[in-house]
Amino acid sequence: MLRSLYSGISGLHAHQQMMDVTGNNIANVNTVGYKASTVQFQDTLSQMLGAAGAPQNGQGGTNPAQVGLGVKNSGIISNFAQGSQQTTGRSGDMMIQGDGFFITRSGNEMMYTRAGSFTFDANGLLVSASGEPVQGWTAKDGVVNASAKPDDIRMPLGSTIEPKATEKITLKGNLSSDDIPDGNLPKNSGLDYKTTIPVKVYDAQGATHTVVAEFARTANDNATPSSSTWDVKLIDEKGNDISGATGQLAFDAGKATAASAPDGIMDIGGYKVDVADITSYSGLTDARVFDTDGQAAGALTSLSYSVSDTGQILGVYSNGRKEVLGQVAMATFKNPVGLERVGDSGFRASVNSGYAQVGVPGSAGMGSVVSGALEMSNVDLAQEFTNLVIAQRGFQANSRIITTSDELLQELVSMKR
Repeated sequence: MLRSLYSGISGLHAHQQMMDVTGNNIANVNTVGYKASTVQFQDTLSQMLGAAGAPQNGQGGTNPAQVGLGVKNSGIISNFAQGSQQTTGRSGDMMIQGDGFFITRSGNEMMYTRAGSFTFDANGLLVSASGEPVQGWTAKDGVVNASAKPDDIRMPLGSTIEPKATEKITLKGNLSSDDIPDGNLPKNSGLDYKTTIPVKVYDAQGATHTVVAEFARTANDNATPSSSTWDVKLIDEKGNDISGATGQLAFDAGKATAASAPDGIMDIGGYKVDVADITSYSGLTDARVFDTDGQAAGALTSLSYSVSDTGQILGVYSNGRKEVLGQVAMATFKNPVGLERVGDSGFRASVNSGYAQVGVPGSAGMGSVVSGALEMSNVDLAQEFTNLVIAQRGFQANSRIITTSDELLQELVSMKR
């Protein structure tokens, strides 16, 4: 009689824990990065009333007779399925697409989270919503050393980029091979067509200047289709020839010859002029500047930044240049279900989770980072409300066991009267 009472009590306790877990899941339906939990039940030790008997002497065997002593909670399992994407458009919001956890520091202990709502504080430190520093690597001169131990990520506000003089000019497009005499050319100049391309360049102090790339086609060299020779100069803002000598660019079948432009580059006036993609075919002349290197001095004066899918944080300097400021680290575990919840949407490594495998987002086994988005809770409300009904009915049934057992005990006591 007392066995049924205690079985009912164990059932009440188990289903109360199921209600607690289900209620917590529903409460966190809108918690960023939250992972739902489920309860698993198992029966307890059964009391042996009669042992099993082996077949013998022509008689069949007998099965054991056991009475169960109730139910218990065998475990509360976390569901680490991917949550839905919630787009925010804010640079500091990061979502992990795939496996892995962001790493934060609480004192001297490392914590792990899927909640990627990060901001830079007043000291330029990248922190979580609860103020824990996010771990990763701070770049030095735009380079991240991901093989080093992760540390706090700090935005170097006030840092500067040194100016750099222009060394390479890349030109693309077409120089017409058609016979189009230019009336502005002097008679008997030996030239029949000329075009100019303005190019913005930087000096060693970061000041900007405009030089002109001048291409002048020598007369009658275009008699052979798609073959011609061009004189090339660079002229400064005062009209002076920078090169001091005229380079020659020859085309054969519409493409620059290796002899006139080794590796597609002409050395003119100290500049490396890339003409590998310049052609000379029939049609309009549309040669243009594709790219130049060099830069003015710049300073990081604001918290304007973007995040790549590999977790790199790109800062925008006052000169418009973007440079890598740092990179967010990511961790994976052999058994993520073995992680211990510590609040603030964080987890702690346990003896059954395995050691954290730290790496760069997007590398082998690591998920990628989606900037401007957060991972929503993976709680399934339909399933949780169903679990509420199951827990409620289970609790009611077990309470009925206690009521019925009490009535039987009352009948037993009444027999004395």
